[in-house]
Amino acid sequence: MPLIKLNNRSIKDVTSLPFGVGNLIHISSQTASNSASISFTTGINSTYKEYQFYFIDIHPRTDIVNFTFQLSTNSGSTYATTITSTTFNAIQDEAGTTTELAYNGYGLAQSTSFQSLTRDVGSDADQNLGGSMSLFNPSSTTYVKHFIANVNLANRADYTVNMYTAGYGNTTSAINAVRFQMSSGNFDGTIAMFGVL
Repeated sequence: MPLIKLNNRSIKDVTSLPFGVGNLIHISSQTASNSASISFTTGINSTYKEYQFYFIDIHPRTDIVNFTFQLSTNSGSTYATTITSTTFNAIQDEAGTTTELAYNGYGLAQSTSFQSLTRDVGSDADQNLGGSMSLFNPSSTTYVKHFIANVNLANRADYTVNMYTAGYGNTTSAINAVRFQMSSGNFDGTIAMFGVL
């Protein structure tokens, strides 16, 4: 691929780019208030090749839980898509004495369990999580369905944990619903879904 020279001197002077930049189209948002789950059962179709979910101030009501998701091929009647995935995290405690960058064992291997996007989220009044997940071409009836997530959380032991999760739903059926829930208990917060043009 050839190098592309930008003739503008600074970002504020840029008037155009030599490549496309995707636009986010807001589809829907849902807010949980001591809720068991949030499910998106409409709006996931062939309109967009990529969907993005944004997690805003997700606060668990139960201590030491994981924020999870699963996919559905039947408009939310069941959430049991076979998933293969990998996960790793970076951590730093508030005291500045403990750090880590490591594989954390929350990956799945041909499992229909809910996929963890976090580890050990705290339920203190000020603890929560935020992040995003991309789901690629969910309406394909040819290929598996890839996802990539990056979530930052306040850990129950007063760590910041940045967790990366990637994998695929191992199905050639169209995915048309997604559910988010804690591994145990209820939660508060907002999840927004966007399509990418």
